[in-house]
Amino acid sequence: MSDEEVEYEQEQQEEEEHAEEEEEEEEERPRARPAVPQLAPPKIPEGERVDFDDIHRKRMEKDLLELQTLIDVHFEQRKKEEEELVGLMSRIENRRSERAEQQRVRTEKERERQARLAEEKMRKEEEEAKKRAEDDAKKKKVLSNMGAHFGGYLVKAEQKRG
Repeated sequence: MSDEEVEYEQEQQEEEEHAEEEEEEEEERPRARPAVPQLAPPKIPEGERVDFDDIHRKRMEKDLLELQTLIDVHFEQRKKEEEELVGLMSRIENRRSERAEQQRVRTEKERERQARLAEEKMRKEEEEAKKRAEDDAKKKKVLSNMGAHFGGYLVKAEQKRG
C-alpha cells in the first residue's frame, strides 16, 4: 500500500470513530426531529476515477430526504397547534355563552326583585293612606261628637244662667 492509501484509511477510521462519538452524544440528547436514515458515504474506488456526479447526486438525495422529514415534522406540529387553537376557540366561545346566560339570569332576577320591591312599596303606601283616612275619619267623628256635646253644654249653661 502507498502512503496515500494508508493516510486515507486512517482518515476513514477517524471519521467512523467521530461519527460513533456523535451518535453516542445524540443518543444522550433527546431528539427533536425524527431520525433521518443515514446514507452510507460513497466508497471511493481505489485506482478508478472518482464519480463526483454520483457523490453530488447522493448528497442531494440525502439533503432532500432531510428536508422532507423537516417539512413533515413542521406540518405535523402545525396540525397539532391548529387543533389546540380550535379547542381553545371552542372553549372561549362556550365560556362566553355561559357568561351571557349567567348575565341574562342575573338581570332577570334583579328585575324581579325590583318589581317585588316596587309592589311592596305601593302596598305599604296604600296601607298608610288607608290608615290616615281612617284616622282622619275618627278625628272628624270625635270632633263632631265633641261639637255636638259642647253645643249641648252651652245650651245647659245658658239655661242655668237664665
